[in-house]
Amino acid sequence: MLSNYLTIAWRNLSKNKGFSFINILGLSLGMACSLFIFLWIQDEVGTDAFHKNGERLYQLREVQYYDNDKTLDTYSTPGILAEYIRKEVPEVTHSLAITWEHDLLFRTGDKSGKEKGRYASSDIFEMLSFPLIQGNSKTVLSSPDQVVISRKLAEKYFGQQNPINKIIHIDNQKDFKVSGVFENIQDNSSLKFDYLLPYQDFEQQNAWTKEWTSNGPHTLILLHPDASWEKVDQKLRNYLISKREKEASKIELFLQPYSERYLHSHFENGKPTGGRIEYIRLFSIVTIFILLIACVNFMNLATARSVKRSKEVGIRKVVGADKRFLIGQFMGEAIMTTFISLAVALLMVVLFLPTFNSLTEKHISLQIASSSFWFTILTLALVTGLISGSYPALFLSSLNPITILKGSLKFKPEALLFRKALVVFQFTLSIILIAGTIIVYRQIQYIQNKNLGLDRENVIYVPIEGSIAKNFETFKTTLLQSSAIQSVSTSTQIPTEMRSSTSGVEWAGKNPKDNIPFANTDISYDFIKTMKIKLKDGRDFSKEFGTDTANYLINEEAAKRMGMKNPVGQDLTMWDRKGKIVGLMENFHLQSLHVAIEPLIFRLDAHPAWGQIVVRTQPGKTQQALVEIEKASKVYNPEYPFSYEFADATFQKQYKSEMVIGKLANCFAFLGVFISCLGLFGLVMFTAEQRTKEIGIRKVLGASVANIVSMLSQDFLKLVLLAFVIATPLAWWSLNQWLQNFVYRTDMHWWIFALAGILAVCIALLTISFQSIKAAIANPVKSLRSE
Repeated sequence: MLSNYLTIAWRNLSKNKGFSFINILGLSLGMACSLFIFLWIQDEVGTDAFHKNGERLYQLREVQYYDNDKTLDTYSTPGILAEYIRKEVPEVTHSLAITWEHDLLFRTGDKSGKEKGRYASSDIFEMLSFPLIQGNSKTVLSSPDQVVISRKLAEKYFGQQNPINKIIHIDNQKDFKVSGVFENIQDNSSLKFDYLLPYQDFEQQNAWTKEWTSNGPHTLILLHPDASWEKVDQKLRNYLISKREKEASKIELFLQPYSERYLHSHFENGKPTGGRIEYIRLFSIVTIFILLIACVNFMNLATARSVKRSKEVGIRKVVGADKRFLIGQFMGEAIMTTFISLAVALLMVVLFLPTFNSLTEKHISLQIASSSFWFTILTLALVTGLISGSYPALFLSSLNPITILKGSLKFKPEALLFRKALVVFQFTLSIILIAGTIIVYRQIQYIQNKNLGLDRENVIYVPIEGSIAKNFETFKTTLLQSSAIQSVSTSTQIPTEMRSSTSGVEWAGKNPKDNIPFANTDISYDFIKTMKIKLKDGRDFSKEFGTDTANYLINEEAAKRMGMKNPVGQDLTMWDRKGKIVGLMENFHLQSLHVAIEPLIFRLDAHPAWGQIVVRTQPGKTQQALVEIEKASKVYNPEYPFSYEFADATFQKQYKSEMVIGKLANCFAFLGVFISCLGLFGLVMFTAEQRTKEIGIRKVLGASVANIVSMLSQDFLKLVLLAFVIATPLAWWSLNQWLQNFVYRTDMHWWIFALAGILAVCIALLTISFQSIKAAIANPVKSLRSE
């Protein structure tokens, strides 16, 4: 019986090659999209999930409460927090203080290079599953002169030699002894580094790490197996009360499972509100959309062609076939089609996976040897087959054999209505995808083109490192002699990534209860000119005013928050440094457009020890300027290789996720519409086939090609227009939710949804017209002879 059903299924597929091709191609594309998104989601969810102590591993977040219900959620914590928690909280077995990424110069023998790594306390290899190839996990970072390096660095600097106890001269300041080698950090780790230096050394260089009022490093803790993380969370909530007495009621600590940090990184009032998890939800919905569109194609074409199978059903029923067996047969045919489509989909994934990895900037591979992978794709195929074959199987198996054999089979209004509803459903999803693509594109363009209040074009950042700090004035003078360079200055933070803040600001008339965070950074002379920031009042820092070393520049938002209508000339004290406000800047964006403009204070530091040199080049002379900067760097900082970044590129990095999402949205919207059009093409082809004699008679009676095309097209176009009416409010609501992630966002004009609808109608019309015209220009004599 089973072999008989399979034989019949195969005969039907091979007999109706056109419809079989449309079904298989549609299902293949749908399943290929689903597999790509599944692999991407699997990679995202798997980030940081490999740590063997993951269930007991937590990261501390600090929530700072300010006036006007404003909060600042940050992973930056006091530098001594990890040490004290390990001593004072018995539920904590290990704790880790780890810094941000440092880009330091490594030198050993005749080999040198800039490497990226971090400072970390000694518990890191006890807490996190980064395997050590050489060295003792308990002692590799126990001394301030030790360094642990990756396999990659060991091979780069020592070749086949044993690197243990070898000396590396780091940052031209100090020699470190290699105490261990760890395996290269895997791709699914959110924490990246190629070396680790002892946190003790970082503390020796930075006295502020011993102060409870200064934040910087991240703090991770490992709880005792029997400890309740909820109780520890409550215990630590007010831990800083005794440490920061002045701010006791303004700061709280929260625990976050380390495995959730990558996906849940956005918070409000201490509670997670989103992050990359939003993209997982978004693309989970998209993959369901596309798979449903593909399944609807199959349902529509299968039910539309039921007339061709009706006599077969009637005869089978007359000779005793049970309804269950008929359902089994048609479901089996659907599942066979689905498994053929799965094979094609897997081939598509293999062929296009490198392109997908390039698009998403990942290193995803097919886990062919994994049983869970095969279970997933087989389940996908089975579910797809069941969904796509369910209605056709139930419909065909329920046909009345007497009606069929009399040749009087007609579709009931309910069946026709259901098929039309499926077409509407398909194009509703397609129009939502088209509108989403337009909005994502407009938001990305808005980000790229928005006036930030400063000019990032023709600006280059060069890190302040090595001897360039003490030679900065000479370096600057040398650069300004070049006709390719307009101006040079410095900033301790990149202008569009100013994240340092403080509430330690005093001014006349300040309410003692006010607790306002002010972004702040140090700049040198000519910074305002170099970044083309507009001054609304007052002046820039100038060498003509010796007192400027104690003075300040503020932005409009700072003046507003301090209640100053005319701030220039008024006193301001920050961190006990009293000075005057000498200039009022127009507001400009300090961070990404996800964040509102904050109150900002600039201080003067004419001799910066760290940060970035900011160079503005003459338009069209960037390459010449780079040559001049590199030449000067080799003279005044010969120990370090020349490195630089374009301000534009640095700005774009803040929107890396949005760029990837935009590219994926374009691809999936195109595929969704294409699959919908495949189904529409199949339905029009079937309709034209069923109405062959009618078309022939109409042509004999004088109907034009345009009349025939209009007759075949109008019913389908009405369905697409109905889909547009349904899709518009759904698209508006969902896209408005996505745009809420940006404080500054593009407008959602009515014409965007109108354009999405027009595109859908045009694409549908092109699809319908191709087959309609083919039917309309056919020879009516042949049409009338056909049986």
